Amino acid sequence: MKTGSFFFTYAYCFIMRPHPHVPTTFKQELSDWHMWAGRGVVITFAALAGLTVVVFTWLADHAIAQFFLFQNAYWWGPLFWTPLSTSAIVWLTLRFAPGAAGSGIPQVMAALEPQAMGTVRRLYVSLKLSIAKILLTTWGLLAGLSLGREGPSVQIAAGVMHYARRWLPKRAHIGEHSLLIAGGAAGIAAAFNTPLGGVMFAIEELSKRAEQRSNSLILVAIVLGGLMGVSAYGNASYFGVIHIENFGFALILPAILVALCCGVAGGLFSRLLIVSLSGSSMDRFSQFRKTSPVLFAAGCGLAVAILGVVSHGETYGSGYAHNRAMLENTNDTSSLYVLLKFVATWLTTWAGVPAGVFAPSLAIGGALGNDLAQLTAYANAPTLIALGMAAFLAAVTQAPLTSFIIVMEMVDGHALVLSLMACTLVASGASKLISAPLYSSLAELQLLRIKSLVDTPKKNV
Repeated sequence: MKTGSFFFTYAYCFIMRPHPHVPTTFKQELSDWHMWAGRGVVITFAALAGLTVVVFTWLADHAIAQFFLFQNAYWWGPLFWTPLSTSAIVWLTLRFAPGAAGSGIPQVMAALEPQAMGTVRRLYVSLKLSIAKILLTTWGLLAGLSLGREGPSVQIAAGVMHYARRWLPKRAHIGEHSLLIAGGAAGIAAAFNTPLGGVMFAIEELSKRAEQRSNSLILVAIVLGGLMGVSAYGNASYFGVIHIENFGFALILPAILVALCCGVAGGLFSRLLIVSLSGSSMDRFSQFRKTSPVLFAAGCGLAVAILGVVSHGETYGSGYAHNRAMLENTNDTSSLYVLLKFVATWLTTWAGVPAGVFAPSLAIGGALGNDLAQLTAYANAPTLIALGMAAFLAAVTQAPLTSFIIVMEMVDGHALVLSLMACTLVASGASKLISAPLYSSLAELQLLRIKSLVDTPKKNV
């Protein structure tokens, strides 16, 4: 009797509860031109953001290709060209676009904070900074510096999307925070050609509030950003398909070693970057960087060039070609590559040039996985290379879900889903014992610029 009464009450409430009148709702949707105009602006600028990242990718790829042509013809050329370019890039950055220095992800995270309101937000994201980021990062690759373009792509796309606010109707109800998150996520999706990675990056790194995480605007921007990448480069993964062989219990011990080694190494790398960029250390190099940043950058550029000469050119650039060669088993990697690439990437970032660490992190992690495959005599080295890529990236960023999804999409390694997820979780956990989160820490350093702006209000931002 009680059960029958319950179902009767439920059916009564369902029938009698007021429901939207379909014709009325449809009319209201069509009559609100502010909402539709806002959607049109967002769609247009999302496509433009993705297209901008595609153009940036094309420029970056051609820049590093030209550098390798130069380096192959004159092995000693980078000893002059790289430090000269590094110092010039840092001088231009400090003089005209200080907000373009570094990765770009901390700037977007800082721009999302409540302190960065109104015109102050231009310190971190703007169309001017996006243009500067494209030109200066491309020059960095043309100089052979060890940097990635993915972090810069986040700031570039966020700057393009943020510019859309000028064209939005006042009653469109689309906030600047939503535009920034959508742009940053679209930048990752277009840069890696990994739409799912863009979604997870928006959730794991950029979103702070639940209403932002469920905003369909982010998905629209990611889809269009990824569509631009697919249209330009095809629906193919960066590193091809990983063929799994002897997959079973034999993988457990090597995978654990890869996760732990990458977790420790990535945590140390993250901590080193935070300490170096914060200037908290009182050593002579940090003092020299503070007083003479251009000369310091030249010294870092020279050190990167020397490492490139020692490694026969392997440490130059982002590391994509090196990773692909390892995965295809067409490259005999030096046992010193991990250390040399680690130092080259740290010096590049410490110099103060606009530079990301995503791609170099993939290269370092992949090489570490390859070394462990040789050490453990594991039959299928590409499997450990892919696990190393995801694990080291997760350790550096402390964003395990983003890392495993990005690598899974880049290598088309769906058979490795559980292994990639487990490795990234272990590596991220190990990294947390060593270092604070990289991007959050650097975002806090970026917020210090607001205080300096208040202290010197006449400073040009």
